[in-house]
Amino acid sequence: MNAPEALLLPDIQSIADHRNLAIDQVGVKGIRHPVQIRTAGGGLQPSVASISMYVGLPSNAKGTHMSRFLEVLQSHRRALDYTSLRELTGSMCLRLDATRGLVDIALPYFVTKTAPVSGATSLLDCDVRWRGKLDDTGFACALSITAPVTSLWPCSKEISAYGGHNQRSHITLSAELAAPMEIEELIRVAEQEASCEVFGLLKRSDKKRVTGRTHDNPRFLEDLVRDIALRLDGDTRIAAYVVESEHFESIHDHSAYARLARSAGSRRRA
Repeated sequence: MNAPEALLLPDIQSIADHRNLAIDQVGVKGIRHPVQIRTAGGGLQPSVASISMYVGLPSNAKGTHMSRFLEVLQSHRRALDYTSLRELTGSMCLRLDATRGLVDIALPYFVTKTAPVSGATSLLDCDVRWRGKLDDTGFACALSITAPVTSLWPCSKEISAYGGHNQRSHITLSAELAAPMEIEELIRVAEQEASCEVFGLLKRSDKKRVTGRTHDNPRFLEDLVRDIALRLDGDTRIAAYVVESEHFESIHDHSAYARLARSAGSRRRA
């Protein structure tokens, strides 16, 4: 009796397809997988990512080989950064015999925060997304972060005798990279242009400092996206970008939102 591995099994996916329709993306979506992220200080931070991997399927191919995506991912051991994402995307296309491919990795990333007066340290989580794309024009990488901040509405400060209307906000920066860039750098741009950054842990003296800083630095959400855009315009590592700001209103039951996008051809260099 023949061993199972010696049997010749039909490979239906490899036969030709005659409908003459190429498929833009085919692959695996929503893989939960442990990863290591390289930090700005050169260390490694563990995380659990949601990963999607796709290739373009030519019109004459009936199907792709789904197991090969997992083989590539399981064999990729390097910490996640610009260079390793390029290697992973290239390895996937090579293994799947594809000329086009996309790797999408979303994960939580934790930044160590130091309180401004007490010096107490805590972790603040930010959403991070890496996207690596390979086609006949070469490799393209996009890095996105969503950072929580505090914003104070300038009009409310002007008309109120008791303070101002402030709320927690999310700033999302999505940058198409022309060169490597650290996650922390984009997070700091978002924090520095807000009324104030937020912290996981604050003592009473810290809270006084933070609320005072917020009151002294009122910002419209339109201010945020414009000033962040000016910062990104001056960075030659960024080819294009999208800046989004969402304020979770404390005196309304809706959010306020602004978006500013610049393509490579519309950039203003400082």
